[in-house]
Amino acid sequence: MIQLKDILYKVTINAVVGSTSVDVNMLHFDSREVSKGDVFVAIKGVASDGHTFIDKVIEKDVVAVICEHLPEVLKDGITYVEVASSSQAMAYMAANYYGNPSENLRLVGVTGTNGKTTVATLLYQLFKKAGFKVGLLSTVKIMVDTIEYKATHTTPDSLTINKYLQLMNNEGVEYCFMEVSSHGIHQNRTTGLSFEGGIFTNISHDHLDYHNTFAEYRDVKKAFFDQLSKQAFALVNIDDKNGLFMMQNTKAKKYTYALKTYADYKAQILENELSGLLLKLNGNELWTKLIGNFNAYNVAAIYGAAELLGLEKVEILRLISELESVSGRFQYLISDEKVTAIVDYAHTPDALKNVLETINSIRTKNEELITVVGCGGDRDKTKRPKMGHIASSLSTKVIFTSDNPRSETPEAIIEDIEKGVEPQNFKKTISITDRKQAIKTACQMANSNDIILIAGKGHETYQEIKGERFDFDDYKIVQDVLKQLQK
Repeated sequence: MIQLKDILYKVTINAVVGSTSVDVNMLHFDSREVSKGDVFVAIKGVASDGHTFIDKVIEKDVVAVICEHLPEVLKDGITYVEVASSSQAMAYMAANYYGNPSENLRLVGVTGTNGKTTVATLLYQLFKKAGFKVGLLSTVKIMVDTIEYKATHTTPDSLTINKYLQLMNNEGVEYCFMEVSSHGIHQNRTTGLSFEGGIFTNISHDHLDYHNTFAEYRDVKKAFFDQLSKQAFALVNIDDKNGLFMMQNTKAKKYTYALKTYADYKAQILENELSGLLLKLNGNELWTKLIGNFNAYNVAAIYGAAELLGLEKVEILRLISELESVSGRFQYLISDEKVTAIVDYAHTPDALKNVLETINSIRTKNEELITVVGCGGDRDKTKRPKMGHIASSLSTKVIFTSDNPRSETPEAIIEDIEKGVEPQNFKKTISITDRKQAIKTACQMANSNDIILIAGKGHETYQEIKGERFDFDDYKIVQDVLKQLQK
């Protein structure tokens, strides 16, 4: 049994009432999960404040309460610890509780607006193929070597992260690659972790419903690199105008990758086809099944990271050529009627633009490019017209539809998207609220050699409507519809 005083290491404490020499069963920040002998950490969240549940958890016989301000009435027999930041305290306490598992791994964090999942997942694939035991913490799934767990957040809470990192320690995992979201950084979910490296992919318009301004969003991303140690490496995309900014105050060793600029890891696209990319990477030619210039950046990033982690250059090149695309990231199929359907997670203006420009660079222009796209409800509304503008400008036909409307009506979201369509593109667009019907219509509109892009949900296997999640898989639906149309 561990004691409270043992897990308070590194926590900034303002005051203690009671004894810290008490046995701790478990840590919790959700009052509903608390039971006898636990420690409750009261965190001020976006939707609710854990401080309002302190009285309730005391009734459940917790041994201690961690909070940012002490309650007016203090109950005998309970230890109260007042801290500067509850979320930061929980992160350090979680790491201490689970035995600081990140220190026993070679942990690399990947941050940026687009490409996090792809880079982290491809690095997981690459190191598995190289014969190592590997971990992955991603939007799509959590992997403890070969054991898969369901992911609920891009960057889980600090308790969940450390629990899985401890499982990785128990399984003898050597390397772990994790997505680091801006929410995760801002909410201290990655505080207390020992990173061997950090990768910056790019930054563009996203999450402004949470961060208020682009500068605030960018600065939060930068905070991840500010916290890296001098033993770590920072690998950034220097073609992004904020790449150098990310490294300004880092103590880590600095490295760069790029397609357009001189960099430590320089990629050049020699051929770009629907079957893959021929690249020149630091002077070596390489074929990869991954598609599009955004994947050329991802390949440069994983090549650089793998080399910085000690793999041999020749082996890295060989392994990259074997990598498969990530679920829901430019995942495509070609029907018997020669209709190509592409499913992609592109849910930001920049990601949608990248995917459409990639398709346009590959296609002959004799075929139609039909895009099916929507925007999520209860999220950043300012990007909706931008998505409408990009989709209608870069496609020959567009169907605006529902994504995950959540508590909003799909019609209201589509109306916001349509505001970005310029008059000359009105005729290209139609709106179909039902996403399954929108996909079906796109398939019915498509002729031989046409390309359908279904954007926004990618790997997701659900649709969230009015607080409920319904089974919904873009890839499975388009696959089924195209099969039915062939009969």
